[in-house]
Amino acid sequence: MPTPTKAYAAPAPDKMLYQETIQRRDPGKKDVVIEILYCGVCHSDIHTARNEWGGTQYPCVPGHEILGKVAKVGSMVTKYKKGDTVAVGCLVDSCRACRSCKENLEQHCTEGPIFTYNSPEKQTGGVTYGGYSQTIVVDENFVLRVPQNLDLAAAAPLLCAGITTYSPLRRFNVGKGQKVGILGLGGLGHMGVKFAASFGAEVFVFTRSKSKVDDAKKLGARDAILSVDERQMNAHGQF
Repeated sequence: MPTPTKAYAAPAPDKMLYQETIQRRDPGKKDVVIEILYCGVCHSDIHTARNEWGGTQYPCVPGHEILGKVAKVGSMVTKYKKGDTVAVGCLVDSCRACRSCKENLEQHCTEGPIFTYNSPEKQTGGVTYGGYSQTIVVDENFVLRVPQNLDLAAAAPLLCAGITTYSPLRRFNVGKGQKVGILGLGGLGHMGVKFAASFGAEVFVFTRSKSKVDDAKKLGARDAILSVDERQMNAHGQF
């Protein structure tokens, strides 16, 4: 039977989020029930809640930077057990059968990936609800293990902002002897700096804000360049 859980939902594009009771499906044999401890706020949540991309179904429960503890597992779950620290990102399902899915590229599923919120939920015929809630039920293949040494609150944004910057840096084998330019030091930018620096690259941040220069260097950038300063930009013309 479905399980009621508290959540924060957007009832309409022009309304504030409010507390709502939603129904989570009873876990299937391969499902993991997660007690949500932290959920980051991504700007995609705002775009979707405000229907700025179109297609939002209301009530909409956003949130795809989810971190929590396993509360229950289905009878055929092999990867996780009760009490494990786990995370969920932008995807919770796919067709599992197309070429992309078989190559572990479910985000390119030809049938359409099932996103953590505002997507069709195959198991119930309803709509997926995200991490602005107490619990979530997810197939174990879309759940990630979280190392115990991480600050859980700080780790939640790794599920979106983190992977968004980590993926291209790894894809292009960024490392020692390479230079990386990061445009902006916001949610994604600061993670890009930390990743690229940890891989051994020389990192340069381009920012409009003088206040972010010191922060960029503390995070591992060799230098921070004010993009509104023509002299500084010209000095780095042979980047």
